[in-house]
Amino acid sequence: MPYRILDSKPTLAENTGDLPDTIVMVVGETARADRFSLNGYSKNTNPLLSDEKVVSFTQVTSCGTATAVSVPCMFSRLSRDNYDSRIAHSQDNVLDIIHRAGYSVTWIDNNSTCKGVCSRIETIPYDPARDERFCDGDYCLDAILLNQLEATLKQNTQKKRLIVLHMIGSHGPTYYRRYPGDFSGFAPDCARSDIQNCDMTQLSNTYDNTILYTDFVLSHIIGQLKAVENAQLLYLSDHGESLGEKGLYLHGFPYSLAPEEQTHVPMLYWRNGDDMTAKLSCAKSLKDRPYSQDNLYDTLLGLTGVVSTTYQSEQDIFATCQ
Repeated sequence: MPYRILDSKPTLAENTGDLPDTIVMVVGETARADRFSLNGYSKNTNPLLSDEKVVSFTQVTSCGTATAVSVPCMFSRLSRDNYDSRIAHSQDNVLDIIHRAGYSVTWIDNNSTCKGVCSRIETIPYDPARDERFCDGDYCLDAILLNQLEATLKQNTQKKRLIVLHMIGSHGPTYYRRYPGDFSGFAPDCARSDIQNCDMTQLSNTYDNTILYTDFVLSHIIGQLKAVENAQLLYLSDHGESLGEKGLYLHGFPYSLAPEEQTHVPMLYWRNGDDMTAKLSCAKSLKDRPYSQDNLYDTLLGLTGVVSTTYQSEQDIFATCQ
């Protein structure tokens, strides 16, 4: 199938100013919206983010129930209803459009791959042995992204930039390998991969510890961005996870049959810079509306100030806040 350019001449809106804009998009992995205390979960899984001015969107659904579908789908112009992987991989995604408009776009991976999304942009690929402080040869803790983000933020400081961080997050079944020992805040946990043999309390605690660690990583990303003028953070998980409910485990079920635990995902937004209070207040007024990963394409175009023929304002979550 020949490659299709969706917009050959996207531009930057004239009112974006001369200051370098920095947007960090964090792609979460296997995180459930109902396990975020920001969304009302009984355990305090977000102790650090709760101290930040973060807007948590409570009713967001995924495009798929597996990374191989959700990640390319969320960045694609295609919607969940008409998503076709062959088409998605043979045409522009929103990162291509933003890069063509003049942004520096970098994908930093701490997961298996970007599933083709980063094929035409600067990429720091996944390497499970890149830093022995965080990596064991099979996986790396997500804190490694903090060092890589810090280094990337020091580059291209005079250019508008979008940095995508792809987390390992809460990927199972080895949940216990997603966080260091000092993040075993919920105990007893279950340090084994045959999770069906964990009792429900242990399994739940182990998974919740992965969310607790994600809270730590995201709060430290915000800490780095506080030192950057006019910065924004958007976090969105790829899909959720079954933890024994209805006898189901893990994810990847056909969407029409998938339980809510696999399709209800967390999404967070934070920003600083000009008119921060008003923009966050507007975003907060939208937090309980139903959205999906179909909204990401146009929302990223809106946040970056990219003018494109592919933009659909009704799909941009923050269109009324700009």
